[in-house]
Amino acid sequence: MNSKLYTIILGVALTACSTGKKALEKGNFDEAVYTAVERLQKSPTNSTSQQVLKEAYPLALNYHQGRVNNWEKSTEPFHWERVISEYDAMNQLGSAIDNCPPCIRVVGDGKKFVEPLQAARNLAASDRYDSGTFHLGNAKGNRQEAKMAFLDFERASQIIPGYKDVSNKMDNAYSYAAVNVVVEQVTVTSKLYQLSNEYFQDKVNEFLRTNPKMNIFVQFYGPQQASDIKLKPQQIIRLQFDEFMVGQTYMNTNTENITSKDSVKVGEATVNGKKVPVYNKVTAKYTKSRKTVTSNGILDMQIIDFQTKQVIYRDKTPGSFVWVNEWANFNGDERALTKDQLNLCKNKELLPPAPQILFTEFTKPIYDQLTRKIRKYYENY
Repeated sequence: MNSKLYTIILGVALTACSTGKKALEKGNFDEAVYTAVERLQKSPTNSTSQQVLKEAYPLALNYHQGRVNNWEKSTEPFHWERVISEYDAMNQLGSAIDNCPPCIRVVGDGKKFVEPLQAARNLAASDRYDSGTFHLGNAKGNRQEAKMAFLDFERASQIIPGYKDVSNKMDNAYSYAAVNVVVEQVTVTSKLYQLSNEYFQDKVNEFLRTNPKMNIFVQFYGPQQASDIKLKPQQIIRLQFDEFMVGQTYMNTNTENITSKDSVKVGEATVNGKKVPVYNKVTAKYTKSRKTVTSNGILDMQIIDFQTKQVIYRDKTPGSFVWVNEWANFNGDERALTKDQLNLCKNKELLPPAPQILFTEFTKPIYDQLTRKIRKYYENY
């Protein structure tokens, strides 16, 4: 195909897309309106976009009005919220036109549906309020009913802020739906070291405090916090390191005689009165040392029903951390060694980290696993 002709065809195609014509032809009326509006804001005299807007805007309004009529006759629960969505869509189309002076010249001011929208909001909020009131009547001793009541009242409040006494009813429903959990973290004891799991405790507490999206119906408290407010929890999470080992040291030393791969200059010799280099392979006695310090432990998590004292969930989470120190030395000709071997000879034997640091390090992977398990357990609780 001629390149010039191809460019023309491509330009026409792109213009059609950017004017909204393609969307109109496919029946995507809202998209056609928004595309035409965008084009007319940049190019007010674009005739194609003007024509698209003239055709697409009435079609879009008819489409949404038809859906409004259907939803108003529906028996589906909370169908007035669908009506709200349709009026919102029509009002957004109107606002887009009102913010585009060239568009107003084509189709006039955008249509607004203020009173019908408010009427739909009133009916939708009333539906949610009535549903919430019904569920609240069955909420005592039934968390599922209480949760449904809370969510209905919350939705009513979103539709019309401050609707009736919905705020008080939300609080009432939440009091039945909420599960209060006290998290007990047992202090670490060791015969050999003075260790603290403060870092681990702080990380867990931070996770529980800053993850409200995990489940709005589950609230976590520390023991002191629960005691201060005289809280009677529904559950207790008890965390304890029932097995751990810090600073198990292993040493490994290996000595070998190494011969260079290639011959290198080792001296000179006189041949026929001339000095010439002498080449040969060289050797070195190479000793490599490796020290590993292993720390590991197992965290026991129990979720306990506060009233019955029964364990309703139990899990053990392992974690480990290995600190490694490698160094080497040699006797002989360094040219027998590889670059990596020479670099290792620059290292020195180091003291391992303090026991507290080793303890903290092996708890980090435990923390990651633990928080995933807590989130999974409570996310739909």
